[in-house]
Parts: sequence; structure tokens; C-alpha cells
Amino acid sequence: MPFAPNFPVMLRTEDGVRIDAAHTPSGRTDIGIVVAHGFTGSWRERAARRIVHVLSGYGGVVAFDFRGHGRSGGESTVGDVEILDVEAAVRHARVVGYGKIAVVGFSMGAAVAVRHAGLRGGVDAVAAVSGPARWYYRGTKPMRQVHWAIERPFGRWAARMAKRTRITREQWDPIPMPPHEAAALISPTPLLVVHGDADTFFPLDHAHQLYAGAREPKELWIEEGYGHAESAATPELIRRIGKWISANFS
Repeated sequence: MPFAPNFPVMLRTEDGVRIDAAHTPSGRTDIGIVVAHGFTGSWRERAARRIVHVLSGYGGVVAFDFRGHGRSGGESTVGDVEILDVEAAVRHARVVGYGKIAVVGFSMGAAVAVRHAGLRGGVDAVAAVSGPARWYYRGTKPMRQVHWAIERPFGRWAARMAKRTRITREQWDPIPMPPHEAAALISPTPLLVVHGDADTFFPLDHAHQLYAGAREPKELWIEEGYGHAESAATPELIRRIGKWISANFS
């Protein structure tokens, strides 16, 4: 089945970074959905395009590559100043003409979506899928591998060569507000936390901590058999997220 057509656009963040993005129009012209991918991901990957295709049944979609990823400029700060990338995508969705904006983030993108909504605001709904609640988690083998890629020179080189992901050498200073604390600042914007019980990166306690940190209105979906982020997300799950967005904007 062919994907919905998209129109590439180049955005620019407040700090001057070029962001590679695409706009997929929808039959619904009142709702805009910003999709934020996971670490080392891209809106151009098949799994991300499949998600955009499904969500375009519920609103126009703006998908983008975070800084340091794919064809975007800059270097990844792994969840810190990426809130400016989300802000640029939200601003573009507003300029296009969408009156209501939802942000759907996966993994690192979920952390950034929550932090953006809490610290910057200006959105009408947030869905955090497979996201971390706190920083520096190393309790699973995949996350130990992620930290190796972030912290070691050879790891950063490998990420650049294999995943087209350019990671900054600079350490966080100061340490950014963690997602579970930022979640407390989102209300009255509705928050949806989605997590799989088969997630190999972040165990369920991350979802529970993120949900506990938030105020109403909020929902928590624990998905049986669901793994991690975009690659494991089924069309049925994405349709449910799209329906959740529509229900909050009705």
C-alpha cells in the first residue's frame, strides 16, 4: 500500500539549526500532528513513514529529523535543546493553518515531546510512546549500548557512520529537567503515556513514573507484547493514538 504523499520542507530553529521535515496533508484541516522520532531515527525511515501514513487519517502531519539526525544540521544533544526542534515543527504546523496541534513522540522523541510541552507549551495534546522518565538509565543492554554511543569517541563515530547520527561531545551543563518532572507542568494539556510490556530499552517503571509525575488530564496505556518505539508500533496502535487525539479535539 503506498504511503500518503508528503511535501518536504526545511525548518529553522530559534538557535539557527536547519531541520529537515515533511508535511503530509489530510482531509482534516483543523488538526495538526507533529511526529518526533527516536534516537538515531529519521522521518524518512519506513517505520516512521508508516506511522505518518496512519496518523494522516486523523490530521495533517509534520514529521522531522531532530538535529544531528539524517539531513538536519547540528549535533544531537540527546534530548536537551531538541525542544527547539519540536518548537520549529509546531510553529510550521501553525503557519500551515492547523488550529489544534498534537505532538506524538517515540523514545527520545517522547522525552522531548514531554519536555517541550512542559517547558514551552503551545500544544494541545501530547502522546509519549516508549519514552524514558529519567536520565542516565543503564539497566538494560540496549541502553548500555546507547550510552556507549553517546559517551565514547568510537561510539559517536560508529553512530555517525552507521546511523547518520552526529552526537555532540559536550556534556549536559546544566542537566536538563527530566521528563517525569516536566510532565507535572503539562496540565491542563492532555497527556497520553504509551508503553509496551516487552520494551527492551525502558522497563514499565519508566511509564509509571512519567504518568505519576503528570497531573490530570492524563492516560496510561500498557500494551501487551509491544516492544519499543516506531519499529514495534502496529497500525492498530497508531490508529488508537489517532482516535485519542481526535477525541480530545472534538
